[in-house]
Amino acid sequence: MIDQIDKDRIPQHVAIIMDGNGRWAKQRGLPRTAGHAEGVETVKRITTEATRLGIKYLTLYTFSTENWNRPMPEIEALMGLILDHLEEEIFMKNNVRFRAIGGLELLPPKVQKRLAECMERTAGNTKMTMNVMLSYSSRWELTKAMQQMAQEVKAGTLQPEQITEEYISGRLLTNFMPDPDLVIRTGGELRISNYLLWQSAYSEFYFCDTYWPDFNEECLQRAIIDYQGRQRRYGKTGDQVEEELKIES
Repeated sequence: MIDQIDKDRIPQHVAIIMDGNGRWAKQRGLPRTAGHAEGVETVKRITTEATRLGIKYLTLYTFSTENWNRPMPEIEALMGLILDHLEEEIFMKNNVRFRAIGGLELLPPKVQKRLAECMERTAGNTKMTMNVMLSYSSRWELTKAMQQMAQEVKAGTLQPEQITEEYISGRLLTNFMPDPDLVIRTGGELRISNYLLWQSAYSEFYFCDTYWPDFNEECLQRAIIDYQGRQRRYGKTGDQVEEELKIES
């Protein structure tokens, strides 16, 4: 399958909603935490494969603001997995920069400290940036950005007409990277669950039935092949896009 991928058209930014850990475990008569543990192993494999393919940004929806409503034992297990499986060796070996994005101040102090250490030690890596979204949701992010802009308008340091699309994008937590070209959701659900709502306005979406613990390198390759078979028009006609491609080539 790797031979079918056009190396010149690799999506620069891939965002993934990693869904299906609990259902994967239930099918096997295992506790939900076993599914999360196996999902961590998938993260390691997909991070390595994304780096090999030349993807520059990989963003993983790890824990949403709504996930705080889950049973406390499951939340504690998830936090424990972050502590136990955040292995810098994988990032250093693949020259990957690690970043955590979201309301990190809500996480347990030990988790905050571990995340900060990993971000600091991998800050110089340049081949790919791998982002984990923790205690994150898009409405939460947009609300915070709007509150900040409202305070600036109130203080007189920002005029309403200065609030452009570019200005809003610059106020978001993802302002250091381009919007995702491709958003993948595993597990069979057909929704985006409050994930990168602003940033994914023109993303291509790929949904698959595979539960996240079973999502492997070939699954990622298949998603990229599907992405490369689409025409990204951004409001233009297909003929316009084709003509532009001819001029560029």
